[in-house]
Amino acid sequence: MLLLDVLTIPKDDAVAFTFFTGYMAMLAASIFFFFERGSVDGKWKLSLLISALITFIAAVHYYYMRDYYLATGENPTALRYIDWTLTVPLMCVEFYLLTKAAGAKIGLMWKLIIAAVWMLVFGYIGEAFVPLNPDGSAADGAAMHSVIYGVLSTLGYIYILYTAWFGEVKQLAEKTNNPVILNGIKTLAWFVLVGWAIYPIGYMCMPGGWLNTALGWESSNVDLFYNIADAINKIGFGLVVYNIAINASKAKQAA
Repeated sequence: MLLLDVLTIPKDDAVAFTFFTGYMAMLAASIFFFFERGSVDGKWKLSLLISALITFIAAVHYYYMRDYYLATGENPTALRYIDWTLTVPLMCVEFYLLTKAAGAKIGLMWKLIIAAVWMLVFGYIGEAFVPLNPDGSAADGAAMHSVIYGVLSTLGYIYILYTAWFGEVKQLAEKTNNPVILNGIKTLAWFVLVGWAIYPIGYMCMPGGWLNTALGWESSNVDLFYNIADAINKIGFGLVVYNIAINASKAKQAA
């Protein structure tokens, strides 16, 4: 009976719906990316494997997060950040792999990974350790806590964003003289600019966050926005990489 209760989606619970949908979408995407490795040239197989790993790791975490949410009604913050700590650096690795042919050094990959970890560590502190009253409402200092760690987290995001739009990644993409890679990098940069910008909306819904205190948005909206953002960004990232790989492979065969 308990298992049945955990796996039942309440009809009016949009958060539960996105947990279940996110789990299935991530799992389907990981299977797709893995099997499509056989359709691309050898140099692109690792990129597609990374894409498959990103969505597979997310699917595993969503499997546990959906049950945790339905069983407790609480945000699975720790599970969420464990997922991101594994998947966001892998998304940064994609930038390195796509520009490696143009001379990208291993240092670029590590700088992006460090920026991603910085972003996630301060985001976790800001979200997991916000001062709360016994009833779960924001305590004194919660708003300032949210702002301070939100700003610190954003610094890592800005570095990745700058690197993708104007910095080393953009410059290396131009050196490839390959319109497929250049357009693909530009699309990934748009994901970082627009898709990743959904996460701060969820962050500001937590107790003490601006959307929670000023507009009264419920803290459950944290997971709603996070789930939507994960599906858009992780699956979208993989589809862009797949498009680059398949088009580049076709161009090589036609040459």
